[in-house]
Amino acid sequence: MGGNSPTQRIRADAERNTARILEAAETVLAVDANASLERIADAAGLGRATVHRRFASRTALLDALAEELSQRYLLGLAEARVKTAPPLIALHRLTEIVFDLKLSHRFAIQLTAALTPAVLDGLDLLFARLRDTGAITAVDPAWCRRVYLALLHEVHDLAADSPTLASSATGDETEAKVNLLVRTALGALGGSHDTTALLNG
Repeated sequence: MGGNSPTQRIRADAERNTARILEAAETVLAVDANASLERIADAAGLGRATVHRRFASRTALLDALAEELSQRYLLGLAEARVKTAPPLIALHRLTEIVFDLKLSHRFAIQLTAALTPAVLDGLDLLFARLRDTGAITAVDPAWCRRVYLALLHEVHDLAADSPTLASSATGDETEAKVNLLVRTALGALGGSHDTTALLNG
């Protein structure tokens, strides 16, 4: 017996439609955060009834965007190996991943609901490991995480011609921002000059 059953085909179609809706929502809402479900349906190339069937309300759609980004955060924490890699290397790699997510999820990145307890725990673990290895002296991982996230938004919003980035040795804007964020966060959290020099070397 070959082929998929009707039920499997319906489920696959529903999953594809959901993915199209979320992708369209990310694009549309990044331009107009107040865009209606109808506009998102048009951008997805789907009927309005299809969107309303998948997401009964705007809140449900925003929750789905936050959940999708949360899963990507968790994948990023795993890819950066925050539990096992040398913590300075993990911090640098995680920062690269988050900057990529800020580019691909310009709207969802603003949703604090994406920072689920599991995501926050992963960040806190990384800062605890940085403290335990002497890379920073700040003792409260939750405080370290808040400082890092605040700096993340500020560095990301720097203009490409900012004098702060102009001093970077790299010609790549994203890499310059990653390096600036890591150096600044480590310095703010009590990292020594030797720590940042080791990372840059």
